[in-house]
Order: sequence, then structure tokens, then C-alpha cells
Amino acid sequence: MLKGFFQVPKAVNEPVKTYAPNSPEKAAVLAAYKKMWNENIDVPLYIGSEEIRTNNTKNMSAPHDHKHNVGKFHLAEKSHIEKAINVALEARKKWSQMPWEHRASVFLKAAELIAGPYRARINAATMIAQSKTIYQAEIDASCELIDFLRYNVQFMTQIYNDQPASNSDVWNKVEYRALEGFVYAITPFNFTAIAGNLPASAALMGNVVVWKPAATQVYSANIVMQIFKEAGLPDGVINMVMGDSAMISEVVLSNTHLAGVHFTGSTGVFNDIWAKIGTNISNYKTYPRIVGETGGKDFIVAHPSSIVKQVVTGITRGAFEYQGQKCSAASRAYIPQSMWPAVKEQLTTDVNSMKMGSPEDFGNFVTAVISEASFDKLARYIDQAKKDSDAEVIIGGNYDKSKGYFIEPTVILTSNPKYATMETELFGPVITIYVYEDAKWSETLKLVDETSEYALTGAIFSQDRYAIVEATQALENAAGNFYINDKPTGAVVGMQPFGGARGSGTNDKAGSMQNLLRWVSTRTIKETFVTAEDYRYPFLG
Repeated sequence: MLKGFFQVPKAVNEPVKTYAPNSPEKAAVLAAYKKMWNENIDVPLYIGSEEIRTNNTKNMSAPHDHKHNVGKFHLAEKSHIEKAINVALEARKKWSQMPWEHRASVFLKAAELIAGPYRARINAATMIAQSKTIYQAEIDASCELIDFLRYNVQFMTQIYNDQPASNSDVWNKVEYRALEGFVYAITPFNFTAIAGNLPASAALMGNVVVWKPAATQVYSANIVMQIFKEAGLPDGVINMVMGDSAMISEVVLSNTHLAGVHFTGSTGVFNDIWAKIGTNISNYKTYPRIVGETGGKDFIVAHPSSIVKQVVTGITRGAFEYQGQKCSAASRAYIPQSMWPAVKEQLTTDVNSMKMGSPEDFGNFVTAVISEASFDKLARYIDQAKKDSDAEVIIGGNYDKSKGYFIEPTVILTSNPKYATMETELFGPVITIYVYEDAKWSETLKLVDETSEYALTGAIFSQDRYAIVEATQALENAAGNFYINDKPTGAVVGMQPFGGARGSGTNDKAGSMQNLLRWVSTRTIKETFVTAEDYRYPFLG
């Protein structure tokens, strides 16, 4: 076994490539996109060393061309989930005891594989299956996932380095060991980086994982799994399973060895998981760690002193990048009356200049939403806003699913600050604006805080430092990630740890030491060098 206090490579954020015309990265990703578009892949269950094909399959298609089939994935039965758990627990015997520097090496290698030979493929997969533009794919599937892997290793060493005080006759140590059991990772469609990080962060700390990616993200999840395998991740440490969500969760959450849940998804599903764990609590060997990042109804608030173009850019990028399908996407905005005419004019000009279509065309700023169910939900809310007396669709509002699930970037203006689309998470390219009286800045901040059950992200725009201080204090509990003079999206690993509270989750901050601490159980070890040999204390005389 190696001996030494090892220094890991210093974590640095992966530079975002430009994909400018005639750039080598643009040529590479378009070549990968075309090749993968014309293939038809078959994604198995990854359980231990096996790639299991059940012949009960589901097709995968591109949201921007839903009639085009890019492959299929196999669906698990109950016996496969039970097998995945057993295989994981067997793998734990060796993985949890592996020296930390070897675990680190696996995930550092995975980061470099993404940065190099897999970059075009993982970006193209995210463009095809999740309908991300190349820029959105690059900052997600490549850069953010690389950053998670690099920074997690650095955070792990900082955690291990946190040790208690000792003195000359007693040596005190804290051991950070893996949880006793397995971790259940449930990941969403909207970020390939989250899909990779949730199982990887737990595994880095010595845990074993049963991973269920979203059905609409399996295409790129398959590449994540291939990268982990090529990086040298031992069989059984991360097991990827797909199938009926209710069945999988029922099997996993009823298992006595469940040690944790790492979740990103809807608030409703997370609430159900928490309730099931509560019901089963007496069955578990240990209290499961429950970590979740859930919904958001994220806000932008402009102060009368703010700059129109900055506010409008915050709205357009915050609300419409990746079709508003980010947990952090701006979906409600509060604009002062004095600014509204100028904001409306600039917003109309900017949104009308946006092009929509396939991500293969780099001129498109907006592509399709993820599924027909999402499309139908968004269309219902847009249609309702067209009918309601207290709302008006002032920009966009059209939609078409004949080829892809396309929803125009849409702006709703409401006279009712508690209108449905000011409160309800839509997860699409729709933002609702409420215009407030300039003199009611303080009252508006109170309204922002009380309108939504969520508290994920929010942004304020102001040139008045007193107003900034007031808003920062008034909105203390309204957003786990709070932005001043910037859009409420785009948290960078190592710079802005991400997560919210209230109905937005447990605020355990992905991309931080706080998150990794959830995946270890500590043991305090006290060693006494000269041990007492008489029970009598001096006070006894």
C-alpha cells in the first residue's frame, strides 16, 4: 500500500469552448452528432460486470424530431433491482476499503476523458436526446461534469484533513467512512452533469450506488456510464437501472440496507420518497441520508435604479436558455412601472430575434421541450392566459408539436401578483411579469418572498446599494442561490454551490464540501499513550 500525504491536482474549472465558425470543436461535435443521429443504440442495464438486456424496451427519440428513433433502452424487472442492490453491497466490501487516492484517480481520469476523447460525443448526445444547443450542452455535459469530478476530489481531501485537536498523551482522529449500506441516486433529464454527479459524488466517498436516470436522459447517461467504466470504476460500484419508477423505488426504499438517497427532480416525487422512508424507518439498519434538490419558481426583481438592457438580458437568458427547463430558470419577474415601457420594447425586440429549431443548427437559441407531456402542460397554461381577464400573452404564445415539441418563448403580463403562472412551476420557456408601483419596492419584496413555496434561485437588479442591501435581507429565505445584477441561472462548481430550501430541497449544495459530507459517517478514534492503572482520582485524597 502507498504511504504518504498525497496532494491531489488543484481543481480548476474547465474552460468553455466557443464553437465559433471554422473552429475544430464545432467540426468535431457536428461530426459526432451526424454519426450518432444515424445510429440506433441499444442501452442495457449495467449491473456489476453484466450488461443485461431484458427485451422489454422503450424507444428513445429526439425532442426536436420526435419521429426519429435514436435507439432503445431495456427496462428492469423487480428481480433486476434486487440483483443491483445485492451486487452493490458485495462491491462495497472492497470499494469502501480502497485507499482514497485510488478512488480519486478513477474520477480524475473520468474528468480528463470527458475533457478530451469523449467531449464531442457527450455533447452531441445531450444535444440529440435533451435538445440542448451546443453552448448549453458544453457548459453542462462537458464543463460542469468535469468540474464536479475535479472539485469533488479536492473537497474530499479537505474533509479528510479536518481533524480534532490532540495533545502529548492523547492522539485524536476522525475517520470519514462510507455509509453502511448503499445509496439510491435518482437523476433528472435536464442536466447530464447532475446525472453524472449524483452517483459519482457518493461513490467517491466510498459508497456503492443504484442509479436510476430519467427515461428522457438515458441516451447520454449511457455515455456517462461508459466513461466511468473506461476510467476504471470497479464493477458494481455504480449500477445503472431503468424501468418503472414506482416499482424501482418500492424495491429500493423497502430494503433494509438503504443508507441514502441522492435526488434531483420534482418536489412531489421527493415528498413521496421521504414519506416512504418515514414509513419504513424501523426496517433500516441505519437512518438513511436524504439529499434532494427539487422544484423552483425563480424570480427576477428590478429596482427603479436598474439598467433596462441588463434586466432584459437577465430575463431572456434566465427564462429562455434551454427552453426554461433549468431548476434555476427565471419564471416570474417584477418590473417597476417607470421602467416597464422600455423593458417591454427591448424584451419584444430581443425575443422576436430568437431563432428556434434543431440544435444541429448553431443559429438557433431555442429548441424543443423535453416531451409531449411537458409540451401539453405548457400549451394549457398559455391557452388559459389568453382567456383570463387578469393575464395577457404579450410575446410569443405559439406552439407546434407536429415535428418536435416546440414552444415559442412566451411572456405573460399579469395584473394579479398571485396569478397561476406566478406561483406554479412550469419548466418551460414561459415567464410571467408583474408590474409594480415604484414606491412599493419594499412591499414587492415581501410579495416575492411570500408568493412561492419554493426557494431555489432569485435575482435582483439595482444600481442603488441601499436597495440591494434591503432586498438581500428581505429575500434571505427566498433563494438558496441569490444573484445581484445577474440572471438566476448558471451556478459554477467551486464558485456558487447550488441548492435551495423550502419546497426546493434540502439545500445540501451540489458542488461543495457540504454535499460530500452527507455521504460519509464519521468515527472518532481516541488513542491514549499512557493508560491509567488506578481508578482513584486525586480528589479522593
